[in-house]
Amino acid sequence: MKKYFSLVLFAHTLFALPFAFIGFFLAITTTASPFSWVKLALMILCMIFARNAAMAFNRYLDRHIDAKNPRTLVRDIPSGRISANGALLFTIINSLLLVLSTACINRLCLYLSPVALAIVLGYSYTKRFTPLCHLILGLGLSLAPIGAYLVITAAFAWLPIFFSLAVLCWVSGFDIIYALQDEEFDRAHQLKSIPAWLGARHALQVSSCLHSLAAVFIALPLFFTPLGIPYGCGVFIFVALLIYQHRLVKPDNLSRINRAFFTTNGMASVVFAALFFLDIYLRG
Repeated sequence: MKKYFSLVLFAHTLFALPFAFIGFFLAITTTASPFSWVKLALMILCMIFARNAAMAFNRYLDRHIDAKNPRTLVRDIPSGRISANGALLFTIINSLLLVLSTACINRLCLYLSPVALAIVLGYSYTKRFTPLCHLILGLGLSLAPIGAYLVITAAFAWLPIFFSLAVLCWVSGFDIIYALQDEEFDRAHQLKSIPAWLGARHALQVSSCLHSLAAVFIALPLFFTPLGIPYGCGVFIFVALLIYQHRLVKPDNLSRINRAFFTTNGMASVVFAALFFLDIYLRG
């Protein structure tokens, strides 16, 4: 099990899981829907199964590419710690468990589960034909807040869409920064990415634009729901950490990418979610 946690980089659930909690409790605080421990547990399971399936399938599909890239040669499949068939079986099991979990929630979540799987699994193919692959990754993670909202309400609403759009722009932006490490490799092997297409300097400009949009979307709920000072502080810290990661990475200096990618973004999501919950606690 420890090997499979390594395969799917389980710690990276910190990026999207806090926003899933936000979507879940947003539904409770803005509608007449009651809190349910069972639905909360099912929501968490859906997040885990979806991420496990997406990451395992990505590693399975990219195994030959990873074996050629010195940066990714140590990953679980190229290094032999996990077999390709084992990763594929892990993908199938988690996909089925996701569908089963949604069936226990409500009919709408069940009907939408194949759509969610198509997005999170389909992302792995996109780097082969479009540099917009970063946006597809962002789209996959952006399903977290709106999906969690549907767990409670079984109905669409505008408010969680702001959070989903914020996640889409935020994740797409920092994935572009992370892809700077493979700019030359991607270009040499005809793989598509914003850095390989536009170069490091322009790629960072695109990332900055996406993060600016993320800042706008994360602030918009202030105008549509009675969120207060703690939420505003969360917005400020989230935006400050976005700015900070762009100060860490320069076109001619990529030595601090891991710090920008893992530490800064993980901190941004957790701190922002914590202040969101403080806000609804103080109001409740």
